[in-house]
Amino acid sequence: MWRLLYGAAFYFAGMQQSFDLETLLRAALSEDLGERGDITSHAIEAGKYLAKGTCIAKSTGVVAGISLAEKVYKMIDASVHVEIHRPDGSAVEPGDVLFQVYGNAYALLTGERLVLNLLQRLSGIATLTRAYVEAIAGTGCQVLDTRKTTPLWRALEKWAVQLGGGLNHRFGLYDQFLIKDNHIDLVGSVGQAIAHIVAYKKAQQLSAPIVVEVRNLREIAEALEWQAEIARLLLDNFQVEQVRRAVEYIGGRLPVEVSGGITLDNARAYAEAGANYLSAGALTHSARALDISLKIRRTAGGSDAVLPPA
Repeated sequence: MWRLLYGAAFYFAGMQQSFDLETLLRAALSEDLGERGDITSHAIEAGKYLAKGTCIAKSTGVVAGISLAEKVYKMIDASVHVEIHRPDGSAVEPGDVLFQVYGNAYALLTGERLVLNLLQRLSGIATLTRAYVEAIAGTGCQVLDTRKTTPLWRALEKWAVQLGGGLNHRFGLYDQFLIKDNHIDLVGSVGQAIAHIVAYKKAQQLSAPIVVEVRNLREIAEALEWQAEIARLLLDNFQVEQVRRAVEYIGGRLPVEVSGGITLDNARAYAEAGANYLSAGALTHSARALDISLKIRRTAGGSDAVLPPA
């Protein structure tokens, strides 16, 4: 698992991005602990006790972040033991135990909020993505995310999209040429924008694909003159019937992505209109956190309930 999540690189749908997970998690812990640590848990002498934490799903969804929870607790106290019941990507129902964690009560309390923030946010994204995937099941269309992500959390949020069954769009501005309306308006036309990109790509010896956003049939026609250089066309803010007509006009010469206003209610209609991909910013910017709780209790009975003095 950590070959994917932790180490030299994250890998998403052909895109490689340097990503130091440990640095990110340590920064998140530092944000919570400051220089004094958990002063409430210090005050009640939580470090004297052994405890058990039980993480429970309180709503239906797809869980993401269990492996991160284990990493957080191990960073706080290497002696903590995490017993995983529902691995990342699992479908869960209310009452399902996701994991149990055993160890020093101070460590368990210290990591509680970061663990829940990771789990709830990422599981919400995975759950919403799964809903989109299921909405267009059987059409042959695929769901893509966007760059509308939480700063510095992009790798994690795109990973959650994958766990939900979606695909990753470009990771950043450096791994795909995406010609958008502002680029077109800046240089004057779709054709001129593509010409600039093709020349730059050749001069820099880059392999990044070219995707062209188009707004009408005239721009589609102009883009198709460069079809040998283009990976796919992106139809932005088209109505369903407009997509259907555009797909007929394109005639399979290039794959078609549709974006702008894609919702769970209309996703299937766009897919059935002939789109090969649907990209939805909502997957990451509007996902509702999955309801998850983490209950921490002192180990009941026995001589090991209280840690011996140091």
